[in-house]
Amino acid sequence: MGKKIRFRLYADAAPLTTTAFEQALPFSISFLHARVSGQEIWTDKAPGLDVAQENASIFTEPGEIVIGPLKPARNKICNCIGIFYCEGKLLDCGNIFGKVFEEDLSLLQLLGDNIWKHGAAELSFNKI
Repeated sequence: MGKKIRFRLYADAAPLTTTAFEQALPFSISFLHARVSGQEIWTDKAPGLDVAQENASIFTEPGEIVIGPLKPARNKICNCIGIFYCEGKLLDCGNIFGKVFEEDLSLLQLLGDNIWKHGAAELSFNKI
């Protein structure tokens, strides 16, 4: 696809998560399409963020990005990143720490549809 999709991080609602995520930048990971949680692309190879749950929920809004923190260790989505292009419901609480810019939501929907139809895609995360 080669296009940038920008996210606004929830620094006020998830300060520890956003700080840890920014410190892990830049990185690239292969994303798949979810089957259970809704219209979501996800990976279970996220950078391990050694933070506890904050701004945690199982429910997401279109465009939100979620990470499964390392604490508590029993968390079923530990070390996963999910990016939802419609409303979603996670298997366990994840830290919701950002949302795509409204004007980039259509690009995220195209990306999700492409991964659904054609399989995994390597995505790069950088600070802009």
